[in-house]
Amino acid sequence: MRQTRSFQFDTQSQAVRRGVREAMGVPAVVMAASFLGFGALVRESGFPLWFGLASTATGWALPGQVALVELLSVGASIVAIISVVALTNARLLPMTVALVPLLRVPGYRRWVYYVASHWIAVTAWAELMRNGHAIDRAWRLPYFFGYAITLWAATLIATAVGFLMAGGLPAYVTLGLVFINPIYFMLVFAADLRQRAKILALAFGAVLGPLLHLATPDWGLVIAGFLAGSLAFAVDRLLKRRSV
Repeated sequence: MRQTRSFQFDTQSQAVRRGVREAMGVPAVVMAASFLGFGALVRESGFPLWFGLASTATGWALPGQVALVELLSVGASIVAIISVVALTNARLLPMTVALVPLLRVPGYRRWVYYVASHWIAVTAWAELMRNGHAIDRAWRLPYFFGYAITLWAATLIATAVGFLMAGGLPAYVTLGLVFINPIYFMLVFAADLRQRAKILALAFGAVLGPLLHLATPDWGLVIAGFLAGSLAFAVDRLLKRRSV
């Protein structure tokens, strides 16, 4: 039987420490493994360590960081690089719009939420969307900072380690580590399939993804995600109306 975790806190420091403790398990390991691959990619592309660390510190979105390194290494224009990285990271905007209202607490200044938005990435977003409602509103933001900044610190260390260990492992192994994070993201939601819409989205995506990738490799993933999510939403709404 699934056990519900308790998130009862009395102080902000307790909430921060719990966020740190929750992040230091599997989430930090998976994130670190992904950024080991990125650190190796930075070195194999001929860029210095500080460049990789600066990218992780300021960008902290692996697909955009990989695109940045790949485009710089082939001499793409600044306009093209900015456009591609912006489009790659556009997925973070709806995630931020969905999560910030959950974190909002009366009494905090607005700039605090802009600062918090920097650390909204897939893993921290998934954790708060799953467990945020079980945390008293007063402690959600401190918990988020503890959780997300721990992951951020782990990825900075992993970027440096990946850079230094590049060459010690086969290239396909180090670069393959980059894909651990999206697999983990899928498994997080697969382990929490209590909502019919999520099950439908996963099923539609599993069918449409490979088919659309064969039809249009460049846009297959985007189109499959849009169609699978839209179909899941529509079918779920239709089934709810019929059950009323």
